[in-house]
Amino acid sequence: MTQIISSENITRRRMFSLLGAAAALGFATPTVVMVSDAEAETTGTTATTGTPGMQRRQERRTGRHDRREDRRTGRTERREDRRTGSTTGTTTPK
Repeated sequence: MTQIISSENITRRRMFSLLGAAAALGFATPTVVMVSDAEAETTGTTATTGTPGMQRRQERRTGRHDRREDRRTGRTERREDRRTGSTTGTTTPK
C-alpha cells in the first residue's frame, strides 16, 4: 500500500470562482424549470381590428405612405415637364 496521497490546498481565488459558478448555476436552473406552456388569450375583436395603439400606428403609416406617394408623383411630373419643355406650370423662369 504504497500510494502517494496528494493534498491540494484550495486558495481563496479558486474558492470564490467555484462559489460564483455554483451561484450562477443556481440562478439559471429555476428559470428553465419555471417556463410555462400557457398561451395568451385572443378575443375576436382584438384579433381582427387590433388594439387602439395598433390602429393609431396604422393610420400614421397610411398617412406617411400617401404623402410619400404624392411627393414621388409630383417629382415625376416636374421632371417630365423639365424634359419635355412644357410650360404648363404657374411659375415662369426669370
